[in-house]
Parts: sequence; C-alpha cells; structure tokens
Amino acid sequence: MARCSNRTISRNMSVQSWSDTLKASKKTALIHDGKRKIHYLFIDGKEMAEEYDLETDELIVRKWRNKSTLGAQGQWQIEVGEPLAGPVPSSDSEVIKENCSNPVFLRTDKKTSFQWRIRNLPYPKDVFGVTVEPSERCIVIKTSNKKYFKKFSITDLDRSQLPLDNAALSFTHANNTLIVSYKKPKEILTMEQELLKELKKLKGTGEGDVDCKTQ
Repeated sequence: MARCSNRTISRNMSVQSWSDTLKASKKTALIHDGKRKIHYLFIDGKEMAEEYDLETDELIVRKWRNKSTLGAQGQWQIEVGEPLAGPVPSSDSEVIKENCSNPVFLRTDKKTSFQWRIRNLPYPKDVFGVTVEPSERCIVIKTSNKKYFKKFSITDLDRSQLPLDNAALSFTHANNTLIVSYKKPKEILTMEQELLKELKKLKGTGEGDVDCKTQ
C-alpha cells in the first residue's frame, strides 16, 4: 500500500481547514442578472462576496470587507474582478486624477487557472520577465527597460498554505495587456468543485436574498 508523505498530509489538512471555514460561514444567495451572487459572513465578522457566471460557473468577482476597531463597516476590497469605480469628481474639482494611461492591475480567473491582467503596458513580450519567488510566496513581474515592476501573492494558495510552483506559471502579451496565468493545483480544483456543488444547493432568487447555511 502506498504511503502518504507528511508533506502531502499537511497540504491536505491546510486546504481542508480553509474549506471547513467556508462551509461554517453563514451564506446568503441571490440569483440575478445571469449571476449567482453569494455573501459569506465568517465567525470573526469578516465578509466575503462572490459572483459566478450562471452559464460557465466561472468566478467573476470576489471581494472582502472587515469591520473597523470601532465596529463600523469598512470598504469593500476587490480580490477578483474589475476595480470598484470611485466617485466621479466635478469639473471644477481640484482632486488630482489618476493618469488613464497608467498600468491597471486586476485579477480575472478562469476555471483551471488564476489569471491577472495588467493593462497599458505597450512593450514587446520579450521585455517582460515573470517569475515565482517561492521564499517570498509571490509572483514578480519586471521589465528589462525598468519601466514596470510588480510583486503580488496568490491569496488562494496562501489561505490553503500551498507552495508556489514556477512550472505552473505562464504569460502572454497582446493589445498592450500582459496576461499572467497560474495553473490551479489539484487541491484547489477539488475544493472549488466541492464548494460550487454546495453553493448550487442554495435556493437564491432574483427577487431578494435567501439566507442559507450549508451543512
């Protein structure tokens, strides 16, 4: 009989711990505008909101919100999806506007991979270097012309305490956009499939929230 290594057992336990946290959360479901919207309330008071495409089951949005030390609701922080639009300043406003040509970094996942897009990078592909830094648990993007540098973590792997693998990393460049992909490990794929089955059991409607908790 094959024996599991301690490392494999540890990885499975870490993934299971995050999976158990998701299952123990209070969930609210809403089906609207072709999307399955799920709100999670965790035991520690943190909130997470997700949106899935009803046809493809792909994750469109994931955002987080924490309460302040005084108990007030904080601002939503986007993890996956388009950045939240800020207030539009008036024409006579003295607020300095962000240059629309600046690079825009966002995460747009696919079913089998984590994916990030950095817009407004008008350089040829061979200028970019994209690597994994295992010791820092992050991905590093830099250009040989020293015009762009970005370091970011894969929050899903951090939550499940899974290692990073350079072989899972790839990137392409088109239309002034750098697209970085990281193949999801099997532990993440399995957990996401099991979670999606549970979410589909929540009887959300297009008319209002349905308060449910999976067992």
